[in-house]
Amino acid sequence: MKRNQRGAALLVAMLTVTLVATFAATAMWQQWRNAEVEDAERTRIQAGWVLTGALDWARLILGEDSTTIDHLSEPWAVPLEEARLSTFLAADRSGGDITGTDAENVFLSGTISDQQALLNLGNLVVGGSVNEAGMRSFQRLFSLLGLPQSDLNRLAENLRFASDIATDNQSAPQAPLAPRKVDQLTWLGISQATVSALQPYVTLLPRTTQVNINTAPPEVLYAVIDSFTLADAQELVAMRSATPFRTGTDILRKIPKLPSGALLGVNSQFFEVRGRLRLDQLVVEERSLVQRDGPRQVRTLWRERTLPQLGTATPATSR
Repeated sequence: MKRNQRGAALLVAMLTVTLVATFAATAMWQQWRNAEVEDAERTRIQAGWVLTGALDWARLILGEDSTTIDHLSEPWAVPLEEARLSTFLAADRSGGDITGTDAENVFLSGTISDQQALLNLGNLVVGGSVNEAGMRSFQRLFSLLGLPQSDLNRLAENLRFASDIATDNQSAPQAPLAPRKVDQLTWLGISQATVSALQPYVTLLPRTTQVNINTAPPEVLYAVIDSFTLADAQELVAMRSATPFRTGTDILRKIPKLPSGALLGVNSQFFEVRGRLRLDQLVVEERSLVQRDGPRQVRTLWRERTLPQLGTATPATSR
């Protein structure tokens, strides 16, 4: 009987020790996880501050551009290759240095791209109707890319329908949402394959715009200029790299058979700013659309940030 009691007491003691150890390990793991989450959240907030500063820097560059033309030899068109954040921070006035701080482990990169170098989907629908000139340009682009014209017809019609609903502030059960970005065109019934093929050549801006002849790729110039072959567009790109077009008269001199209604210009108002910050395994990316209304008048129309969710490897988007 005493032996059984001693065995039971020993078993209870072992179970107690096991439970205490389990609770202690759980508490330690929970504390470690909370610390990791807090550290990750702090890093994300700091990354957001840096990317906001990068956006302000990009707006400053665009706002200080005093030339009346925009081309690919200007400072804004030079991409910022990945570099340590510490290289952008000057030493303080007392001669101190930031070497060895967190800035040594943070890498920043970014680009500014001209959105008027692309075909604007906003040119497809004007005043609630499908625009004939815009439709011709997109027909040539679809044909060049080998995309079905039925997708273009569906795209134009659904854009018109979505713009009508948005303008009238009405709602319909089957009305498509008006997209704000190219990757949202699937909302209009366009296949993902078609959207992926269009993405390098089209944009979606809040109003009708000209195509900047100084920055557009050959495919876009071919689509806009009916009389051009793709070889003509490639030759035009090679020519402008030496001498950018400066006025509309320059354009007519080089393209005497420019079709009526072709929207070609030499400057731009809409730009996309992309920033990327890397800190160890954490990568935060931000994309913004900005509009330049004049010297030192650059405003942000929208911005979105892509970052990993806490505790997972799945990216999340924050607007």
